[in-house]
Amino acid sequence: MSAEHLASLPERRANGSHEGITSVCSAHPLVIEAAFLQGLADGSEVLIEATCNQVNQDGGYTGMTPADFRRFVEEIAARVGFPPERLILGGDHLGPNPWKGLDAEAAFAKADVMIAAFVEAGFTKIHLDASMGCAGEPEALDDETTAARAARLAAIAEDAHRRVGGTAPVYIIGTEVPTPGGALEALDHLQVTSPEAAAGTVEVHRRAFSERGLQAAFDRVIGLVVQPGVEFGDADVVHYAPEKAVGLSQWLKSAPQFVFEAHSTDYQTEAGLAALVRDGFAILKVGPWLTFALREALYGLDAIACELVEGYASHSLKAAMEELLLSEPGNWKKYYHGDETALRVKRHYSYSDRIRYYWPHPTARAAVERLTAALDDVAIPETLISQHLGALYPQVVSGEVKPNVRDLQIAAVRNVLRQYAQAC
Repeated sequence: MSAEHLASLPERRANGSHEGITSVCSAHPLVIEAAFLQGLADGSEVLIEATCNQVNQDGGYTGMTPADFRRFVEEIAARVGFPPERLILGGDHLGPNPWKGLDAEAAFAKADVMIAAFVEAGFTKIHLDASMGCAGEPEALDDETTAARAARLAAIAEDAHRRVGGTAPVYIIGTEVPTPGGALEALDHLQVTSPEAAAGTVEVHRRAFSERGLQAAFDRVIGLVVQPGVEFGDADVVHYAPEKAVGLSQWLKSAPQFVFEAHSTDYQTEAGLAALVRDGFAILKVGPWLTFALREALYGLDAIACELVEGYASHSLKAAMEELLLSEPGNWKKYYHGDETALRVKRHYSYSDRIRYYWPHPTARAAVERLTAALDDVAIPETLISQHLGALYPQVVSGEVKPNVRDLQIAAVRNVLRQYAQAC
């Protein structure tokens, strides 16, 4: 699925081909490597997306600009032998979100620079997300304002493409965009997007693009972000119920230009993912589940090292992460609530996986390196794999996965990606 093939997803669906693509939303190098290894195994394309908070002209929380991120991803692809022509790069939630504390004009001045940088760096899948309010505005905006601001961003993207050439970007639009990274509130009021709302979103964007002379760009809008009734929070997952999205899926048959893009599909069952694709949610975004699986593997290895390596337990990975999380609480404190026990559990085990923001930290990297060194050249007994990494035990005993630190981490991530591959 080259970038051009991605653009033809709606046409192929309209012709009866129910296929999809996994959108890997992570900047963790092992997650990206696992995605490429899965793509090699499947013979498929790999779509890697960077969010506006991870990557932007100011560096985001990864410290990378769009051009930096492209080089970072391409270096991993080259190292594992993944064909560059099968790599698709996407920009996720591109809009004012990183600067929404500013007034709208100041925030969009920054967003304009960001979206141009993404297109100039060769990102060909662009999610236009102007759904959130800026300083002094409501948290969620009306459809007309959202569409007008999305069209503004599309105009910037089109200008950037004219400057640099190459493959023209395809766009994703929407006005009912879930919160990046999972829900921040209770999940008892989740509403599936209505067919009428989906149709209204398309028409209001069509008008906004037309008013700016962007009809050709609108023709390259291939996806619509809607709420299919899936979400996750700290400890809960709302699983896909196809019967609740029947009307939405039926509406798609009257809109052959589009497929749906489903956000927050993390932690769905494989059957649920397959049903989403069948029902038109052809772009499945996943991020926290991948680093959640990676953390599970690291903590399992940490427990194994405590068993096998004399003196390791006094400076374990989990203890180092707890100290780091407590000393620098900015990425979790306002999101997690409860007593001290509940907070400790959430810091490490929440589905929201806000611990993922800490893995690039020098302290966390040093702790992972200590773990890796501790188990280097140590034969890990199958019994400890069974005890602490049970999900990987069948692959280890069959010889599919080697019982070493690196391969076990990658296998944990690929076990998630394999479910998406099967669904798609």
